[in-house]
Amino acid sequence: MYLTPKSGLFLLGSCISAIAAVGSVFELSYGQPDLGFQTTAIILGLSIPLTGLFFLAAVRDAKANIK
Repeated sequence: MYLTPKSGLFLLGSCISAIAAVGSVFELSYGQPDLGFQTTAIILGLSIPLTGLFFLAAVRDAKANIK
């Protein structure tokens, strides 16, 4: 499998959204999130599916460029 610049950007997005999800879980589990409960919950709710979507997009792009 070859890494293209496009699939690399998708992997970067996947990593960033996964880090946001983990950070949001920790913030919510310790009680007083810095950004407030609602904002942190929204970030968590958006980052979980984005992580999977970015990862799948990276894999599909890399597979499409195999020669």
